[in-house]
Amino acid sequence: MARKQTVRGRVSKPGPALQHGKYLFIVAFLLLPVGIYGLFVVSPYVQAIFISMTDWTGLTASQKWVGFDNYVKLFADEQFLVALKNNAILLVVVPAVTVLLGLFFASMLNVGRRGKSGVEGVRGSSVYKIVYFFPQVLSVAIVGVLFKYVFAPTEAGGILNGFLRAIGLDSIALPWLGDPNFAFWCVVLVMIWSFVGFYVVLFSAAMQSIPKDIYEAALLDGANRFTTFRHVTLPLVWDTVQVGWVYLAIQAMDAFAFVHIMLGISGGPSRAGDVLGVALYRSAFNDYRFGYASALGVVLLVLTLIVAVLFLRVARRERVELS
Repeated sequence: MARKQTVRGRVSKPGPALQHGKYLFIVAFLLLPVGIYGLFVVSPYVQAIFISMTDWTGLTASQKWVGFDNYVKLFADEQFLVALKNNAILLVVVPAVTVLLGLFFASMLNVGRRGKSGVEGVRGSSVYKIVYFFPQVLSVAIVGVLFKYVFAPTEAGGILNGFLRAIGLDSIALPWLGDPNFAFWCVVLVMIWSFVGFYVVLFSAAMQSIPKDIYEAALLDGANRFTTFRHVTLPLVWDTVQVGWVYLAIQAMDAFAFVHIMLGISGGPSRAGDVLGVALYRSAFNDYRFGYASALGVVLLVLTLIVAVLFLRVARRERVELS
């Protein structure tokens, strides 16, 4: 008698024709979006890299190939080094101060005191959130023009100097945007003021997802506010902090709009407030050196990618999850 064999649990594999149809469907589905992405995102990067290796004015059809000459000139340009230094200052100061202020204000607005119903924000926290977020309603152009008049060096247009003189503090009335030592730092302050409100709301949303029972337990164990923030709040919102830090770093690497509006295309007095974005714009549309400007853009792109990767790696840590 023939021996019967049964095979259980075997899953038949799809045939070659079915697999071919699956791959064809995937390719057909991705062809259009990948093509659009390549045309409008990847293609401009490739063109910029090519133009950076030419001596092109932007006004002629012909482009003279010069290889890496623009990059050699770039790193020999003292003004480029000034702009690079200012971008480095922005990269360190703006994210650090903005994140610290955002975390502090968000902590006060969400777990700032112990009320009758448990841990809650300070009184009037809902109003404070609106006040902090208000700068986000204003466009960068409006913020830049507003603070250009606030820090203007003239007595007629300088709102800050006019206020200081009105209260008898003439001695500390300075030519803010007209002084090479203060012009750039005025821009830094404005950028922090403009960004911090958004991160207060962002960190507040992350903190509201933390159960209040954890804070109650920490208070019962005798933890003070700083200890609770360090060991409870910060680990549980770290993913949000990490994303905000990287985004702030990218914004700080740009800073074109604030510097251009407040200090002009020259980057302020003695070009002391120059940044890479303004130097790129000036080289392209004021000096008509599109090849040199493209080299600046490529350097800015590479630096931004490096900064984003480094920030993600440095800020990476184990995820803390609530059970």
